[in-house]
Amino acid sequence: MPQIKVIISGGGTGGHIFPAIAIADAVRKKRPDAQFLFVGAKGKMEMEKVPAAGYKIEGLWISGLQRSLTLKNLAFPFKLISSSIKAKKLVKEFNPNVAVGTGGYASGPTLRAAMKRDVPALLQEQNSLPGITNRILSRKASKVCVAYPGMEEYFPQDKIVLSGNPVRSSVIQIEGKKERGFERFGLKPDKKTLLVVGGSLGSRSVNNALIDGLDEIAKSDYQLIWQTGKLTHEQVKSAVEKSGAQNIKVCEFISEMDLAYAAADLIVSRAGAIAVSEISLVQKPVVLVPFPYAAEDHQAKNAMALVNRNAALMIRDKDLGDELISTISTTISDDKKLENLSRNIAGLAVHDSADIIANEVIKLAEK
Repeated sequence: MPQIKVIISGGGTGGHIFPAIAIADAVRKKRPDAQFLFVGAKGKMEMEKVPAAGYKIEGLWISGLQRSLTLKNLAFPFKLISSSIKAKKLVKEFNPNVAVGTGGYASGPTLRAAMKRDVPALLQEQNSLPGITNRILSRKASKVCVAYPGMEEYFPQDKIVLSGNPVRSSVIQIEGKKERGFERFGLKPDKKTLLVVGGSLGSRSVNNALIDGLDEIAKSDYQLIWQTGKLTHEQVKSAVEKSGAQNIKVCEFISEMDLAYAAADLIVSRAGAIAVSEISLVQKPVVLVPFPYAAEDHQAKNAMALVNRNAALMIRDKDLGDELISTISTTISDDKKLENLSRNIAGLAVHDSADIIANEVIKLAEK
């Protein structure tokens, strides 16, 4: 069996980086002798996360256009030319059998350079509303792996593979961990548990809405695990201490997400693609709060894909003050509603996503 060489590009956010690493890990498990080269954007988090996962990465001088008028945009054409030249050089030197793109600024120049050399390309689209880069690249790509059904509107139907989003297996293995979750967060096993996560940096608007409702939460019959994120951690911690609430556990960041998921009866979360995939796989009822400034409002589209199938609830960011606390209270106390949401979201989960994509990558590499 000949050795295969895989070039992978994706980054800027964890939503692009972690799926790329998960795909590489799955390919490596099936083909231990495979060679990998990651291509990312200089200064972005992939330049740190990819080497930490054990893979080589090269950086391109690339960034997106700013939406507002700014001097930074003047550099964009030069960055595009520079990154295109470097991507072309990297592809020529590495000579891959297949190219994989998971989105992000660097994936455009890298996959274009690969496809110009007739390297078969696979795209992995995490969201229900694809980014512009993937829509353009899909015209010449060999396969497009998607996380949601009904993507024929954006991609050629004969190229689509419904694969789901690759997620970290350690995060979604929650069976038999509920008691450990209660112990880890100092919770009472006889009370319902709410988990609030707003992404790794936290959500200022979700946090503010919860701070405003602290008196009600303190009197409620549920307990709260609250991942605040770095930006408002001290503000939240101080507000909770002043409230005297004994049923709230404040964390800046939760590294043991499996234990938090295991303990939760209801989750409040942003609607990023990977968060939605994780929550679907752990089969937990969720109130989604789409980040209103996401490109093309794609988080709202992710949320609506679930809401339309009665698999999640959604609150718009602007309505948090009026609706969040009351929605939590009525939902967490309604066992039938929790059961229905859990069953419906479980039906949308795609298991073994990384393996499905890895099989497609290997097939293309061996053509």
